[in-house]
Amino acid sequence: MPPHKIETGHQDVVHDIAMDYYGNRMATASSDNTIKIIGIRGNSHKQLATLTGHQGPVWQVAWANHPKYGSLLASCSCDGSVIIWKEGSKHNEWMQAHTFTEHKNSSVNSIAWAPHELGLCLACGSSDGNISVFSARSDGGWDTTRIDQAHPGGVTSVSWAPAISPGALINSGVSNYQSEYYYVQKLVSGGCDNSVKIWKLYNGIWKMDCFPALEMHKDWVRDVAWAPNLGGLLPKSTIASASQDGTVVIWTSQMKQSEQWEGRVLCDFKTPVWRLAWSLTGNVLVVSDGNNNVTLWNEAVDGEWQQVTTVETWVF
Repeated sequence: MPPHKIETGHQDVVHDIAMDYYGNRMATASSDNTIKIIGIRGNSHKQLATLTGHQGPVWQVAWANHPKYGSLLASCSCDGSVIIWKEGSKHNEWMQAHTFTEHKNSSVNSIAWAPHELGLCLACGSSDGNISVFSARSDGGWDTTRIDQAHPGGVTSVSWAPAISPGALINSGVSNYQSEYYYVQKLVSGGCDNSVKIWKLYNGIWKMDCFPALEMHKDWVRDVAWAPNLGGLLPKSTIASASQDGTVVIWTSQMKQSEQWEGRVLCDFKTPVWRLAWSLTGNVLVVSDGNNNVTLWNEAVDGEWQQVTTVETWVF
């Protein structure tokens, strides 16, 4: 499929894009303090809405992970706020459903919705070093749990683990694997302390799930991404981390050694690496680096990672 140039209508740098569940609409975040909703159909696109409410650059946007929650979009900003946007009864009319200001004195740099099996939960990482997790209640309110000083100096990225533990489907049988007994609430975070950390919720309290922290990077960790696991079929967990030092590290943990992680450098790009994303099946990793390159990587049968292709991008 040839590349498709999309005019966002933003008046400043675009920091993030996110496709909705069906791939029909794209949300964009910009330093012009706004979010744009753009309809995508084949090779054509149409600007549908502009969301205003942040008082500073918007760093990230994230659609809720399942249509059962309706059309919900979260955004985070340099102004210290996180806004939940809800589409109204009329298509493409948006309203602010909730605003979180727990990090009001510091930039909120990253947001991530939990897997839908865990309910409507949003994790947020901030420059104050803390992570907040907001969980929706049935009465419309939100509960908050925190990880204080997760990364001294600032949290740059957060990503949820798959809801189903590695190997759960193999061990339990198809009929039982969806039992809540097999659901886990885990997060991975990266920060300005050059480290990657794993967190698990124990009786309502978040605790580190790996000791010591995962440390192979020599500069800020810019992004982390926990790979999907096909409903617990794979016997291992995989995390990718990207750094200002130019490297991407692939971290793996085997099913029987849940707290033991091994890291190997995917590639040294010789330039800061900004963002990572996994395919839905968790076998292809997309890497965006400071040279305006977007590359795709997959793991070969022998366990070696190899570049599949480079995605054509425009530089202006």
